[in-house]
Amino acid sequence: MKTREIILSAAALMVLSGAPAFAQSATPAPSTTQPGEIQQRKDNQQDRIANGVQDGQLTTGETKNLETKEAGINKEEHTMRSEDDGHLTAADRAKINNQQNHLSNQIYDDKHNAAVQHNGPGEIGQREQNQQDRIAQGVRSGQLTAGETAHLENQQQGIHREASADRQANGGHLTNADRRAINQSQNRASRNIYNKKHNGRTR
Repeated sequence: MKTREIILSAAALMVLSGAPAFAQSATPAPSTTQPGEIQQRKDNQQDRIANGVQDGQLTTGETKNLETKEAGINKEEHTMRSEDDGHLTAADRAKINNQQNHLSNQIYDDKHNAAVQHNGPGEIGQREQNQQDRIAQGVRSGQLTAGETAHLENQQQGIHREASADRQANGGHLTNADRRAINQSQNRASRNIYNKKHNGRTR
């Protein structure tokens, strides 16, 4: 009788001590990111940038900076995938998500700081706004990659600075020669926007 109790006690002890180990090995560690989450985050970031461009919360300089960083993250992701047969490891996804977290914070900060896009009055200001709307639409639709957007916003930033300098030099106004020069610059920028939106490259 005593031997039977010892055997049963030993068996019970083995089951109890083995249960936690079994539970731990049977339940996989949760992944912090799912494979499709990376693309969804990129799309969300681009939508937030497009909204900021369209409503003037993001200046051309801020947008250029954000899109340059997004292009850098995309390039790093491409390198990671090329090293793992088109896939991302869990460590890769964690690293990209961390970078996207930093970018997300910067998008928020840039959209809520005191800097806003003032395009100025008249035809020149309206053309600047129209170009920004076209860029924002291309970002939102995926027709413009982050790198293309950064390039276009760099061009718009240059034109905006040119118009501001011309106004400052002429008591807040633009001369006819100023307007012609700026319109020519915007004509070139307009062709660039069209070409980049229709070149077959998408994000």
